[in-house]
Amino acid sequence: MDNKLLILWRYFPSGHIRTEEIAEALQISQKQTTRYLKKWNDEGWLTFIPGRGRGNVSRLQWLKNIEENFEDEVLLKLDHEPVEISSKYLMYDWSTDTKIRLMNKFHTQFGFVQKAKDKLVVPKRFPFRTLHPLDAADAHSANMVSNVFNRLVSLTDQGEILPELAHSWDVSPTKLRLYLRKDVCFHDGSVLTATDVINCLEKLRFHEQNKDLWTPIDEIVSKAPLVVDILYSGGCSYILPLLSMMTSSIYKESKGRIYGTGGFLVEEDTDQKTTLVAFKEHFQERPLLDAVEFVKVPKDFPIVYHSSMEPDHHETFQVESDSGFGVLIMNAYRKESQIAKLEVRQYIHQILAMNRHRIREYESRAIPNDNSCMIGNRLPYSIPRTVRPEFAEPLIIRIAEHTEEASRWLLDTFAQYDIPVKVIKVSFEDAIFNKQLTDQTDMFIHGEIFELNQDLSFYFFLTNGFAPLPLILGKNRKWQKRISQYVHTPFEEWTNLNVEVEKELIDEAIMIPLYYQKRYIPFSTELMNVNIKHFGYVDFSKLWLRPTID
Repeated sequence: MDNKLLILWRYFPSGHIRTEEIAEALQISQKQTTRYLKKWNDEGWLTFIPGRGRGNVSRLQWLKNIEENFEDEVLLKLDHEPVEISSKYLMYDWSTDTKIRLMNKFHTQFGFVQKAKDKLVVPKRFPFRTLHPLDAADAHSANMVSNVFNRLVSLTDQGEILPELAHSWDVSPTKLRLYLRKDVCFHDGSVLTATDVINCLEKLRFHEQNKDLWTPIDEIVSKAPLVVDILYSGGCSYILPLLSMMTSSIYKESKGRIYGTGGFLVEEDTDQKTTLVAFKEHFQERPLLDAVEFVKVPKDFPIVYHSSMEPDHHETFQVESDSGFGVLIMNAYRKESQIAKLEVRQYIHQILAMNRHRIREYESRAIPNDNSCMIGNRLPYSIPRTVRPEFAEPLIIRIAEHTEEASRWLLDTFAQYDIPVKVIKVSFEDAIFNKQLTDQTDMFIHGEIFELNQDLSFYFFLTNGFAPLPLILGKNRKWQKRISQYVHTPFEEWTNLNVEVEKELIDEAIMIPLYYQKRYIPFSTELMNVNIKHFGYVDFSKLWLRPTID
């Protein structure tokens, strides 16, 4: 079965044809095209008579219906092959009707498989970018980290600190002493020690993207087995919340692999499939599932969590999940640009506010937001009436793949007001890691998803190296001083501080709230204990399927 043959069938009927047209459609050379045509001719799919002489066209005659034959073959494979192998056929260039039939059939392969072991098979549209806690800059990867690794403590969305790898702690103005649990095993069977914890935290506090968060920390040492001291002479009000973040996950690296202590261990990780298996020696409650498999599917494949016990019919219920928010970031301290002028930024804010309601026409999941980015903190603010400034040169706008729909709204709004722009399109990776691009850009739409606790996540948004604001605000002494207040403010007072800082960002038109995003995930009614946890994703360790008992 060859996708090139399917493409040829779909776009070239029997009749006269030029080989250069076929080569262009198949995106291969004319020499390769000739070889393929001869092969398919010999296999009996078609008859191909090449044109003789210069300017003479060739003739193609189909002998079989390629799509019907391939569809029958794929349906047979779906019944007999593992889902991660058969899923590649969904990427073929099918007609709409055939693709719908195959996707419906393929969808029955997902859900809970309750045989000797309980397994949940989950469709995924993209491979996970990383499973390393220090490099997980996107929510998909960070959610995987939350399942594979543990932190020393955990932090609820209400701000309560709970024990995890550390069972107890003592806090003073200059030191945090952590007492580690005994006999905690990594996924390779080795036992967690104070040295493992120190190694992880030392890498973290000098990590390029996280070191600013860890500036208050002077030293991390161990003076007794299973005891870790974190020293900070200038105080660090948020040290315990800091240890609860995904980046603070504890891991062990050995022979080119990374091991965690979490409820699931990584059995396999490829572009096509990632498999998590329950870690039976987990020091806390063992996951109720035995395994979770993430299998790559096309972008238009419907994501439904359902049981495969009744593949032809299953009732579902929608689970609402916060999927972050979108803001416009303006590079206020880019001296060589007119965006450094407050009146320019305020005028842009003014026209965007008048057209914010239209953003849902471009991004269906977007809910226009004219208040705070922090849920539960309505932040009414006034927008000064500003006369249109003169735009001497185009504004440079960066558009990344994951904000493309909302960015089209931005461009259309600017076109409506005759604001000249220059567009730079970048990948997700460049938007996150290429700081030089941010320096060269006047503005861009940024999507952010908070981890769990909103107060801590907003501070992380202001300071971590993966986010855009630290690069912009770090150029201004006033903002450097403003953000340094967090270190000396008790964590329970951060809500008010966050509200004040956000208002200042909006008043100076550095960050403009645009929208919230909601995700509605269909779950089968057979699935029990559906809880949304880190980054708005379901907690796999708690899911289970109610068995059918006669």
